Amino acid sequence: MQPTKLSSSGSPRGVQLVRALVRALHPYVPGEQPKIKGLIKLNTNENPYPPSPRVLRVVKTAVDGRLRRYPNPAADRLREKLAQHHHCAPENIIVGNGSDELLALAVRAFVEPSPSAKTPKGKLARATVQYFTPSYSLYPVLAEMHGATTNAVPLESDFSLPGRAQLKRHKQWDFNAALTLVTTPNAPSGRGYATKELEALCVAQRGVVVLDEAYADFADANALPLALKFPHVLVARTFSKAYSLCFQRIGYFVGPMELIAALHKIRDSYNVNGLGQIAAETTLDDLAYYRANFRRIIATRIWLTGELTKLGFRVLPSETNFVLVQPARFPARDWLAKLGGQKILVRWFSAPELRNYLRITVGSQGEARALVAAVRQLLLG
Repeated sequence: MQPTKLSSSGSPRGVQLVRALVRALHPYVPGEQPKIKGLIKLNTNENPYPPSPRVLRVVKTAVDGRLRRYPNPAADRLREKLAQHHHCAPENIIVGNGSDELLALAVRAFVEPSPSAKTPKGKLARATVQYFTPSYSLYPVLAEMHGATTNAVPLESDFSLPGRAQLKRHKQWDFNAALTLVTTPNAPSGRGYATKELEALCVAQRGVVVLDEAYADFADANALPLALKFPHVLVARTFSKAYSLCFQRIGYFVGPMELIAALHKIRDSYNVNGLGQIAAETTLDDLAYYRANFRRIIATRIWLTGELTKLGFRVLPSETNFVLVQPARFPARDWLAKLGGQKILVRWFSAPELRNYLRITVGSQGEARALVAAVRQLLLG
């Protein structure tokens, strides 16, 4: 029997070897990462300030003979330090290759793929991944690649959370969904949610709820206590946005031991790189440095909001390190191109509820001033 020959020319033969589910999948689209000299990059919500000098020294020192060894498989030391930081046990924490990996694990652990029949009324909808929209656009991708059912429910027009009574009245929300994902504060709007309203939502849900708090360090409040109060609630955190470790990819979940143990069962072995573990551990030893940067970013956010408002932009309230703005004079998509021509990169989304807005990362004060100057110039031109 002759072995199957695979074509390298893009013929249908190779395509047919791919699962139908994957062929139909629309992948997650990250923000652009161009390498342009002099570019002001305000499109991916990265921290404008570097990791602390202490973190940089420790990581450089760790580039030695340890590189040939496997890292600690469960990031035990980092979990112990996070447990001390959050006043819980290491068993309440799992560390991942960014919080994205842990979101994917949550879908695999708590959601059944390929529903075969309609869920009976009152029973747990074990094949359903539920989320509000707009929110993190990775959620539907994770659900669809697992073969799960998605249930996307619109936020209010001002991006606030619908109340429980309203969700029940409209009958689209599924209180029996196997997994509900809530971005809080919301991305891409920047809107913060009170812990009280998040708790009301959690109480109403029968399945697992993940409160995705990637931007919590820039917000007025956080919902982490809910993950240690309820048996079905997890909180996701990351070292990327606030702690300047995007390059290292370190995220974690805090939650009930039973749910965390289930996630540990299915994570990849050695899923978190050793240099990332060391960087995150040292970050927790130097929190004063980062908290000072949080204050700087929030101050710049307030300044930027005021300046863009003076120029006729509608700037939505934000509790993150970015702002969502409805620009003046030109359509948002035109502003994307015009600012790009000034070597300033921002983010535009084509979704109907977002196409009139730009999302702008709060960079350094110098970057914010350059953005405002470019906007002023374009308005006068």
